[in-house]
Amino acid sequence: MKKFLSSLLVVLLSLGLFGCNNDTAQKDAKGNKTEQASYPMTIKDATKKEVSFKEEPKRIVSLIPSNTEILYSIGDGKHVVGVTDFDNYPKEVKSVDKVGGSNADMTFNVEKIISLKPDLVLAHESGMGISADGLAQIKQAGINVFVVKNAATIKDVYDTILQVGKITSKTEQSKKVVSNMKTKLDEISKKTAKASSNPKVWLEISGPPEIYTAGKGTFLDEMISIVHAKNVAEKEKGWVQYSEESAIKANPDVILTTYGDYTPNLEKVVMARKNWQSVTAIKDKRVYDINADKTNRPGPRLAEGVEEIAKAVYPELFK
Repeated sequence: MKKFLSSLLVVLLSLGLFGCNNDTAQKDAKGNKTEQASYPMTIKDATKKEVSFKEEPKRIVSLIPSNTEILYSIGDGKHVVGVTDFDNYPKEVKSVDKVGGSNADMTFNVEKIISLKPDLVLAHESGMGISADGLAQIKQAGINVFVVKNAATIKDVYDTILQVGKITSKTEQSKKVVSNMKTKLDEISKKTAKASSNPKVWLEISGPPEIYTAGKGTFLDEMISIVHAKNVAEKEKGWVQYSEESAIKANPDVILTTYGDYTPNLEKVVMARKNWQSVTAIKDKRVYDINADKTNRPGPRLAEGVEEIAKAVYPELFK
């Protein structure tokens, strides 16, 4: 049961294998070299299967919000014709056809997807256990399915953005997105390095009775490290279930939650926990709910998520 819950959590949270090089170098108006996609191209996806593209995809269905955010960030939003029920960013997705995903078993409406006549369905590795049969049907309908790798680190997120940019003929745009993310994260890291202390942070991505947090090997743990704070669960691995007793015993200086959109007044709920009243973060009233979409989705807004974490942990540096 615990293994199933952990796998399901990865899917909810997610709400770079490169093949042969088909990019050709050109020059822009300033004489700088740029890369333009050259079709046909063949690239291996997260399932290690080769996917061939005869030309630039012009009708794309995205099966996870992070993929959608990547497509829009690199300037390919105009080609997105279908998204999941969970997609909420950018605002343009409100008018895009929805293909399901919010039903009890989190499956997609295969018939709806096929009816949109996409030439690319951009899937995600975290959902393969749930959507494998549906994806097989889509492939049988002659539609290209490309499965994006489940990013464990921020570097993996960079690789995913570059990979999506490659297959959509947005190589230069994807490089710019990655460059901007790196610049922002570097600025945040340098700023928080000036802090006089390195607080212990308890990061809660789901609450009692089954508490989950992020250990090493996750981009959320990496985000805490970037701001020079200490993750209470740093010795754990991956997305892990954590006992309430252990979290209390760790006595964190700061408590960060990432599910406030689903639990009204979450900060007050955490502050009122009977068994937590001796915890430093509770006594100092340092409980913050941060934007889950910016911290849990492996996409271009992770840099903004790191900034939210930094502001919560070091408010004195961001006055």
